[in-house]
Amino acid sequence: MTRDSLDVWDSQMRKGLREEVRKALADLGEESRLPSVEGSVVEMEDLCLAFGDHAVLKGVSLDLHRGETLSVLGGSGAGKSTILRLILGLLLPDSGEVRVEGHDISNVPLTQVLALRRNMGMVFQEAALFDSLSVYDNVGFYLHEHTNLAEDEIGRRVRDSLDLVDLEPDQVMTLLPAELSGGMKKRVGIARAIVHRPRLLLYDEPTSGLDPITTRTINDLILKLQTELDVSSIVVTHDIRSAFHISNRVALLFEGVLVFVGGPEEMVASEDEYVREFLR
Repeated sequence: MTRDSLDVWDSQMRKGLREEVRKALADLGEESRLPSVEGSVVEMEDLCLAFGDHAVLKGVSLDLHRGETLSVLGGSGAGKSTILRLILGLLLPDSGEVRVEGHDISNVPLTQVLALRRNMGMVFQEAALFDSLSVYDNVGFYLHEHTNLAEDEIGRRVRDSLDLVDLEPDQVMTLLPAELSGGMKKRVGIARAIVHRPRLLLYDEPTSGLDPITTRTINDLILKLQTELDVSSIVVTHDIRSAFHISNRVALLFEGVLVFVGGPEEMVASEDEYVREFLR
């Protein structure tokens, strides 16, 4: 098979997958979500995952309690972002279980994975906005792609989401990402994550690359959303100060092993050698 043939085949496969996902979402219905089950929002039990000979997670067990913000700390390559991918069902563990609102996300059909994701919102590092789309179209992307809502209803939800992240809709909706400051991009990314009113928010380095004042603004916004939307959140971050400011609990990973879970004050008081070294 020639390179051109491979490229055509790959394009057709990707198009087929997109159509399969869209059909599955349409079959679920606009507001279809798997019901919440009593207990923790996310339960990770004895998770192990390796890429080739490199073990990324080594028996990690961690819960996210309902209504709390849990920050996952650790050095580069510790396995923090891998945890988010497992929760989203983008990766499958080699062993162990990931349960989201009581449902094992690694052992359900595609339609149920998609239904579970309707309860989730993802805030990407660097915001990951579509450069060619306006703020309005970025925030409303999920609603345009995966619902049959009328345009006026989408517009209302986009405005509500921008209001929640303290952006004036009439001033920003027509702007392109290149016209936004770093802090505004982060807030638009958060607005996109909450436009469908998820019960679980996942943040990947939400304060990365921001100055101290903007970092404080984003931290306060995370706390505001926890209260006003009654969401549970997992925040992957390397920023210890931010984690202590926003978190009910913090978890520390070291080379794929969970070495600490507890409140910020407990972490400061810990006598564990690696915890003390990390805080220094």
